[in-house]
Amino acid sequence: MSERIGWLDCSAGVAGDMLLAALVDAGVPAGELAQLIEAVLPDSVDLVVTEVTRAGLRATKVDVRPLVEQPPHRTWADIEQLVRSADLPTGTRDRALSTFGRLAGAEARVHGIPVADVHFHEVGALDSIADVVGVCAGFDQLGLDRLVAGRVALGSGSARGAHGRLAVPVPAVLELSAGWPVTSGGEGELATPTGMALVTALADTSGELPPMTVEQVGIGAGTRDVPGRANVTRLVVGLGAGAAAAAEIMTVLETNVDDLDPRLWPGVLTALLEGGAADAWLTPVLAKKGRPAHVLSVLASPDRAVTVRDVVLTRTSSLGVRTYDVRRYALPRMMIEIALAGGTIAVKIGHRDGVVLQVTPEFADVSAYAARRGRTETEVMAEALAAASARGYRGGAPLPE
Repeated sequence: MSERIGWLDCSAGVAGDMLLAALVDAGVPAGELAQLIEAVLPDSVDLVVTEVTRAGLRATKVDVRPLVEQPPHRTWADIEQLVRSADLPTGTRDRALSTFGRLAGAEARVHGIPVADVHFHEVGALDSIADVVGVCAGFDQLGLDRLVAGRVALGSGSARGAHGRLAVPVPAVLELSAGWPVTSGGEGELATPTGMALVTALADTSGELPPMTVEQVGIGAGTRDVPGRANVTRLVVGLGAGAAAAAEIMTVLETNVDDLDPRLWPGVLTALLEGGAADAWLTPVLAKKGRPAHVLSVLASPDRAVTVRDVVLTRTSSLGVRTYDVRRYALPRMMIEIALAGGTIAVKIGHRDGVVLQVTPEFADVSAYAARRGRTETEVMAEALAAASARGYRGGAPLPE
């Protein structure tokens, strides 16, 4: 059972219009995207699709043509209302709100103001709203199981913005890049705030091109034609040959702690998981001067690494954190609900190539059910596994349809 994977090549930079053009070039109908943009911005913009060359290579360019005078600068609340009130598919709406939420958070940190007080300038314009909604709708239509983004080129030098000339990468782009692998990549502003917000909001992880059978390639052009470097963002869509063969880049954060009240550790681990960590654990060690200590280890996606690091520094007595990247090979998984007398148990199914490999009842559900029914956890675990097996979910069996 293969998974459908998308990979973004952002080695020449990324912007909202470049992502939109890459989606159209990969086969997403521009007319369908225009209809969803129209739901948010009625009678306000048109999409103009053209074929261009960048450094001698073919690419698709999508321009958002305003049909009305540009509106005044909008606040985060204005844009949120536009998106929430529009007739959009749930996935498109959620992705768009997540993207604009990231932009609002970045602008708030840059200017030192509350998120509610953020006034969008460039990203409040019609073309930027259309780019965000169109890109989110496009990825919604692709129906990917996983989106991976390569290292993002941010650029160098300076650029003119609403507040005057700014050093590149501009402050909002740097805020949005936290925890994400980046490089300068060349002269000029290569990554815009809108483009960076879309990448970090929509991509599941950062990494190299995953193993796949390529089905579609989309090449989205930026505005400038730079000699010697194709100013494009590429989207590659394909089928993974079994997700266990595909690696994703994860970040491990570690610190040694020898002076924390041990009663606090369960709360620290819980806070890390709630903060977005994929896993967190303790290893007892003998530290300097013969002191008993623990190594706190946390596994997180690169875009969550900064948030997780802050939890470590605020919830423990650590004065520093070391990090390094690792490759994680994970089975595709799914959750099913198993009905027992008096309640349900969630069961996690790990599979590969259409075959069930792992069947694991969620222990929190097992424990709660056992407490309610006055039974042991071992009994409930066995009953849940038996019920799952009766539905065809057992190791070595074909994955039920």
